[in-house]
Amino acid sequence: MSIERIVLMFAGFMVLLSVVLSQAHSVYWLGFTAFIGVNMLQSAFTGFCPLAIILKKFGKKSGSAFA
Repeated sequence: MSIERIVLMFAGFMVLLSVVLSQAHSVYWLGFTAFIGVNMLQSAFTGFCPLAIILKKFGKKSGSAFA
């Protein structure tokens, strides 16, 4: 599995988790959802993704987006 797929899977999971937590516990969890969205936006424009850097250090192969 490439870095891109792992990053997208992780981001999607975290968004779903934060939405569930906002419904179960507190609306403030939606701030975490917004943080994930902002991080994804800046990654699209700059190519900088902290998770991609970590995965690359662990030896995962990158595709074209996070090369």
